[in-house]
Amino acid sequence: MIFAGFVALGVWQVHRRTWKLALIEQVDARAHALPVAPPRPGAQVTAERDAYRRVIVRGVFLNDSETLVRAATVLGSGYWVMTPLRTSGGVVLVNRGYVSPEQRTAHARPQGEQTVTGYLRITEPGGGFLRKNDPAHGAWYSRDVAAIARARGVSAAPYFIDADRVGEGAPVGGLTVIAFPNNHLVYMLTWFALAGLTLVGFGVFVRQDRRKVAA
Repeated sequence: MIFAGFVALGVWQVHRRTWKLALIEQVDARAHALPVAPPRPGAQVTAERDAYRRVIVRGVFLNDSETLVRAATVLGSGYWVMTPLRTSGGVVLVNRGYVSPEQRTAHARPQGEQTVTGYLRITEPGGGFLRKNDPAHGAWYSRDVAAIARARGVSAAPYFIDADRVGEGAPVGGLTVIAFPNNHLVYMLTWFALAGLTLVGFGVFVRQDRRKVAA
């Protein structure tokens, strides 16, 4: 039974690895494609089909409704500037980029119609690790689209856009990290190795038992 269990876990990791490789290939293709119009605000969006799709949209930023979300980036700890963008098809939340704690009130706020290019991202409901979003006190630890839109009194699409970098000042866009851990080969070999060791151990046990019987 132990041997069968280890084999089953190894086979499961084989399937998981195949799924992960296919996912990486699909996301890589989307991330490097030409930008397209994002889904309409009422459209159904899924991570499997839409995450990290290159999109382009035009609209006007609702700067009075921006939200700062805690961020840990290659530039250090600070905030993501999440600003609603009013387009001809509705409102979409845009992550305009990173600002340091010193720049949280002193950063660019574009006026007039803007063109935004970036990656479509899936909402991050709830909060961060061990920290829940607290809209009442303006404390945000994840980019929870529905909660942010509700707190700002807007009806937004069920996703947000990570904007590319524009200019040299803050916010600093273009910091999207596209990486998927793929340790399934190691897990697979581990489970199969344990299955093999189980057979070896069983073989040793049988040999010793036979010797005792023969004696």
